[in-house]
Amino acid sequence: MVEGPVTNGITDGGGAGALLRLMRDGRPRTRSELAAITGLARSTITQRVEALLGANFVLPVGEATSTGGRPPTQFAFNPAARVTLSADIGATHARMAATDLAGEVLVEHRDDLDVALGPVPVLEWVVATSHDLLAQVARTPRDLLGIGIGLPGPVEHSSGRPVNPPIMPGWDNFDVQGYLTEHLGGVVALVDNDVNIMALGEHFTQWPTAAHMMFVKVATGIGSGLISHGRLHRGAQGAAGDMGHLQLPHGADIVCRCGNTGCLEAVASGAAIAAKLTEQGLPAKSSQDVVALARGGSVEALHLVRQAGRDIGEVLAAAVSLFNPSIIVIGGSLAQAGEHLIAGVREVVYRRSLPLATQDLRIVQSRTGDRAGIIGAAVMVIDHALAPTQVDAHIFTAGQVR
Repeated sequence: MVEGPVTNGITDGGGAGALLRLMRDGRPRTRSELAAITGLARSTITQRVEALLGANFVLPVGEATSTGGRPPTQFAFNPAARVTLSADIGATHARMAATDLAGEVLVEHRDDLDVALGPVPVLEWVVATSHDLLAQVARTPRDLLGIGIGLPGPVEHSSGRPVNPPIMPGWDNFDVQGYLTEHLGGVVALVDNDVNIMALGEHFTQWPTAAHMMFVKVATGIGSGLISHGRLHRGAQGAAGDMGHLQLPHGADIVCRCGNTGCLEAVASGAAIAAKLTEQGLPAKSSQDVVALARGGSVEALHLVRQAGRDIGEVLAAAVSLFNPSIIVIGGSLAQAGEHLIAGVREVVYRRSLPLATQDLRIVQSRTGDRAGIIGAAVMVIDHALAPTQVDAHIFTAGQVR
């Protein structure tokens, strides 16, 4: 995802990296076209294009129509220049992928994996799977731009460390970022909350022009990711969007796994609905069981899913008034139960929020599905590693090595 328009000021103030930022839209351009867009001298453009060619970040892609004389060469961004690795770690599953620099999934792998095993066993799986995926796409660690990982708990993004994650024993303050960098040859490693990376993935693939979006994950837990002015909003410590632990008045006596009572997650998550169905004589252990019962026509399951949507809608109605998004995307495993969850959300949000905030508001189901996390983790790495300053530093270092 290219963040914001490229202007003359941006390209004038940067080097080859700023030019790459412009070219990441994939459109072929000649040197003359690049000079006209940026306002830079033809000689400067030539120098920066040569630097990007040397790093393999752009390629010649044919010739433009000649207006007299030799046809000029066109250049375009090369998504195959490097690969990224991305991991989406859930409470009981893990998914990994290798992508190109346009976020296209090249190969992926999924396993059942309990995050409660602790950081070392889970990250050992990530490292081993990383090598397998690189081998499948015939690339080496030298071709790796970086790795991104999403975890099912609060993460301080700046340090890559989980902070008091309720369902992740042994993970508190573990240096996930440092571990991955060390065991994958010193590559860039970025860590975030799983819902944040899902928000990035959904926004990148489905709603790239939406300036203000909320992504709500409803699965074993409940959380949200916020896109503001086209960028992920993490807040001061990375805790923005943790709506699952806001209190519902009618759930005050229900104990949440975070230690508080009455949290939305304790009332309306897939785990909470599964527990209620079990109490009613319909054995269910997970969100997937709830979805299977709902899709099978269970009246009890459908009623509880619809009520969960209303409960989530109570919290989202306040969020709509505070944040004023244009789109709310509902994802996570419980969203696969059909329209009942989203219908409950819509029912309350449209009734409780201000008309001005809802007049153009869309509440929709995730289109990216279970790939949102791995795509978002890749986008997180790509946007960081291909930022102009990072590209310039890479080109300078490669020149020094040569």
